Amino acid sequence: MTPAASEAVPLRVLGEPARLFEPGALWLLAVVAGLGALGAFALWRRRVALGRAAGPLARRIAPTAGAVRPLLRLGLEVLGLALLALALSRPQCGSRTEVPRRLGVDLVLALDVSRSMLARDVGPDRLSRARLELLALLDGLSGDRVGLVVFAGRAVPACPLTSDLDALRVFLSGAGPDSVPEQGTAIAAALRTSREVLEAARAPARSRVVLLVSDGEDQEPGAAEAAAALANEGIRVDALAVGSRSGAPIPVTDASGVLTGYKKDRRGETVVTRLGEATLAVVAARGKGKVFDVTHPDRGTAAFRATLDRLARSEPGGNASVAWEERYPLLAFPALLALLGALLLPEGRRGGRP
Repeated sequence: MTPAASEAVPLRVLGEPARLFEPGALWLLAVVAGLGALGAFALWRRRVALGRAAGPLARRIAPTAGAVRPLLRLGLEVLGLALLALALSRPQCGSRTEVPRRLGVDLVLALDVSRSMLARDVGPDRLSRARLELLALLDGLSGDRVGLVVFAGRAVPACPLTSDLDALRVFLSGAGPDSVPEQGTAIAAALRTSREVLEAARAPARSRVVLLVSDGEDQEPGAAEAAAALANEGIRVDALAVGSRSGAPIPVTDASGVLTGYKKDRRGETVVTRLGEATLAVVAARGKGKVFDVTHPDRGTAAFRATLDRLARSEPGGNASVAWEERYPLLAFPALLALLGALLLPEGRRGGRP
């Protein structure tokens, strides 16, 4: 069984930190010492037996039976096995700090494509500005998976979570009022659909975020409750406000995109759409997120991207860790050379004749 890093034996080698990660392998040194003792005892017995059998004539009867080469051969064998035992203890030194890998975030962009997003209080218009901001956001993402939900009176999943941001850019560039069959603004439905997109490709080790991109005009109840439900499941809900407090009329265009007038209510008065700051603030607060604003550079998509980076670094396993350089090859290679030398070394002297 491999011991945990806390069971490693710390050492100091030439003033540098070191350790034995598998100290349990050191018991093999006792086995090597025992084999060395048995080998030395066998050589001694052989020398004694030769002396008893031949007496003073031993050097003439067995001129090649020297004592140095057998002892040298035994020494190489013991040395090689001892080095292998030390190599199995996995000596490590030269600690270094590893830069943690950015695991990334699962992000769903919930883009409001209702008619009110065509208002031109934010140039060139709210929807076009939102698309430009999101495209710039995608340029700064790395290692994240991003999905897209478009919504008006209904919410439609336009793109599942993907790391292919080029494909997502295509879906994002084509998002507009015609992408949803029913007009209106249903933020609650957008949040519930965003949750479904996240659940379809869930990765427990990644943070999950929904970015609601809207002017905040909500025509259905339940947005705050939907945001709270996502927060309870560990999904953060942020909001990107697109619009101004003063507001602007909603343009009406023909099939070719030419402006023909402005939307009017039942009394014939021009409808002015204004930024629903209160709605976005409540949704972000219940979703444990923040409100960002495209009209404020210090609180726009760059600030949101910085938030994503912090979430990515705070994931489990994202902290910096200390690694150790394995040094067992420095022992294993000499061990093999010693064993090879013992194998090739002749035991007796050459050239002797009785």
